[in-house]
Amino acid sequence: MIVDVEATRSIRQAEVGSTKTMLGRVRARFDLHPERLIADTAYGSGPMLGWLVDRNIKPYIPVLDKAGRTDGTWSRGDFEWDPENNQYICPEGQPLKQFRRNYSDPNHGPTGKGVAKYQALKHTRQACPSKMKCCPKADTRKITREEHEDARQVPRDIAKTKQYAISMRLRKKVEMLFAHLKRILGLGRLRLRGPWGANDEFLLAATAQNLRKLAKFFPAPQQTRKA
Repeated sequence: MIVDVEATRSIRQAEVGSTKTMLGRVRARFDLHPERLIADTAYGSGPMLGWLVDRNIKPYIPVLDKAGRTDGTWSRGDFEWDPENNQYICPEGQPLKQFRRNYSDPNHGPTGKGVAKYQALKHTRQACPSKMKCCPKADTRKITREEHEDARQVPRDIAKTKQYAISMRLRKKVEMLFAHLKRILGLGRLRLRGPWGANDEFLLAATAQNLRKLAKFFPAPQQTRKA
């Protein structure tokens, strides 16, 4: 069932913001406290995942990660994070210590732009037998860690579970509702202008969709006929 509607422009920032709005509105109106959120990679940014984890909502979302490498060298995911010592451990067992931490805003605001940088010792990297797979064009290897990296690790761990695969299949059933809105209810093109008009049209279409589902759950009583 569709419990809330928030129409936005087709940009990622607006869609992510509408998710926060709907979650707060559903909690205030219906006292619904979701345990998990299933979405695509567009919602897998660090600030969004941090926002969900802080509210005890499990993110069943692929992480939006651009740290992967395509040149055959080790990416950040190949380095093991050691939270107790605040360092990374390379595949050869050598530590990368923190040497710098920058913030774009002095008050460390809700946008969360904190970035910590970790670096291996220069003489250690020069003598490493795997230097060509680690940093072939640099004297030493450097790794950045975002402020919400702990929250980003939560969906990575969830993606390894069996429940994650089940949730991805359930997500397809939810996406079918949008296909029905376009194909059956004729919502392929909006007729009302402006964000308020689009929101009203989506709300009416969602209401009709819910009524169709309720009609299937509670069919009309059949009248008995005499022979």
